[in-house]
Amino acid sequence: MAELRFDDRVAVITGGGRGLGRAYALLLAARGAKIVVNDPGVSMSGDTTDEGPADALVAEIKAAGGQAVASLDSVATPEGAKAIVQTALDAFGRLDILIHSAGNVRRGSLTELSYEDFESVLAVHLKGAFNMVREAMPVMTAQSYGRIVLTGSINGLYGKANNATYAMCKAGFMGLSNTAAIEGKDAGIKSNVIIPAAVTRMSAGIDTSKFPPMEPEMVAPAVAWLSHEDCSVSGEMLVAMGGRVARAFVAESEGVFRKDWTIEDVASDIDAIRAAETPLVFAPVPQGELDHLLFGFDMARKNGG
Repeated sequence: MAELRFDDRVAVITGGGRGLGRAYALLLAARGAKIVVNDPGVSMSGDTTDEGPADALVAEIKAAGGQAVASLDSVATPEGAKAIVQTALDAFGRLDILIHSAGNVRRGSLTELSYEDFESVLAVHLKGAFNMVREAMPVMTAQSYGRIVLTGSINGLYGKANNATYAMCKAGFMGLSNTAAIEGKDAGIKSNVIIPAAVTRMSAGIDTSKFPPMEPEMVAPAVAWLSHEDCSVSGEMLVAMGGRVARAFVAESEGVFRKDWTIEDVASDIDAIRAAETPLVFAPVPQGELDHLLFGFDMARKNGG
């Protein structure tokens, strides 16, 4: 296969100065993309620091012969998102790729988590993703092209003790990405979620001594493919961790039909209701919601409903 390149493509990477975002930026830049490295240089909890990861990475990309500019604006506000997108337009004239990798974490159990910590994580992750997609979509629609990659998490798929806000935000990315995929379908826009696992500064406090190699660079190729014009999927989720790349998806059991249900009926049929030997997968694009409804309608029709 010929090398997949990004010549003349412009990518905005939020949280791009370190960890996973840095790995994405370096790979795309090496393949010809022009990069907006967005990173205000905050701690993992979201507090201001004196670090300058965006400027440092931009200098590194330029030293290697690439093109990049830094953005220090925060994704947490609409104004910040507008400024980030405008940075791409001012520097390079377009925006082809949005990779939302910005994030923070403030842990706490559901009995102890403060509302302040909840709002802080919500602002960067879920509101930040919406802000960025909201500002990028009109630009991408106008140019009839775009690739959006949101950074989910296994915590969003399966939950995580003492990390409810992070888990619920990451789960929310699926709905946002699927909606962007549906709305962008006729405008050449594809949107997907990457579910990465890598040893980064977010791993602080976790014993990683027995982990297999899990460097951010091992995740970057999957993200780059989702960002490429040859990407053939939209409204999907790819898992990338420790050398494994897989697809994650929502599935349903076939279920049980009755014209009328009682509480006791649900209790007696629960095993059959839950049986998932032949799971149903409705692709969000082009019409997963409708396919879901039509399956239920057809079951009712076949059973005289």
